[in-house]
Amino acid sequence: MGEAEIARFSTYVATLGRGPGRSRALTRAEAADAMAMLLAGAADPMQVGAFLMLLRYRGEDPVEIAGLVEGARAATRVAARVAIDWPSYGAGRTRGAPWFLLSALALAASGFPVLMHGTNEFSGGMPVAEGLSALGLPACASVEAARRLLAQTGFAYLPIGVLCPPIERLLGARRLLGLRSPINTMARLLDPADAQASVDGVFHPPYIETHLAAAELVGHRRLLVLKGGGGEAERNPRRAMPVHLWVAGEGRSEHVLPALTGGEAESGAPDFAALWRGEVRHNETEARIAGTIALGLLAMGQGGDTQAWQIWHDRRGFAGALTRRA
Repeated sequence: MGEAEIARFSTYVATLGRGPGRSRALTRAEAADAMAMLLAGAADPMQVGAFLMLLRYRGEDPVEIAGLVEGARAATRVAARVAIDWPSYGAGRTRGAPWFLLSALALAASGFPVLMHGTNEFSGGMPVAEGLSALGLPACASVEAARRLLAQTGFAYLPIGVLCPPIERLLGARRLLGLRSPINTMARLLDPADAQASVDGVFHPPYIETHLAAAELVGHRRLLVLKGGGGEAERNPRRAMPVHLWVAGEGRSEHVLPALTGGEAESGAPDFAALWRGEVRHNETEARIAGTIALGLLAMGQGGDTQAWQIWHDRRGFAGALTRRA
């Protein structure tokens, strides 16, 4: 980095951090330029920390988030045909297994290619990569590997550290700063393959509006957002759940999905791989998985709970095929 770059980036820090009545959010163009500079390593580490925390302190602004997404797009493109973009950046400390991963795999195997990307570094549950390993499936070690797996199996998981190492470092600043930053929201909205639809989970309901508004600005075709456990796109089968949908050319709508189970909670949790292979049954967990499949269908404007259950039951015939082709 040179003195000119440091001076340029300092104007963005100053814009965010001036006193009451003088500071403001970055414009879309300013945010895009700032993000491009961050990914190019053109800011001093002290500037980076200040920038991230000022963004957080001011609160997430949809126009600013849209600019950050646009500034990162050149470094995060994946040329592949994808039906569903599935970000996984949740950080719930009490999460268990990533049941949403089984939903995504079932959708992929039923003909809807899914690109999942993210990091579970700050989650207390089983990481997506570990869940894949239990099934004999790989996390992708390169963007080319993701393209190949999408063509062969209809599913690929790209860790953000593979897709874009600088974004992983920005997310990892949480270890030093003690707080997440709006880079987490930006990463969820990257949509690297320009998919037909995206399924997005948030931890706090106020973020729903930010995600929908930013998605509209950056040109998402369809985006479904919900408050999911640990911030992941996963349906709780024990209660009715509101979900929010953005469709280009149609606008926004809210849907309340019904509870899928009732009565007392089912005890225990099944083995992750055994449930996928159909070797064990667990009604509540399978309702969670099928309900999450329905989220993907709704995001694409297709089907509902009945079709989702059929997709889940039909995955048994190709469970082994996915592993062999991978």
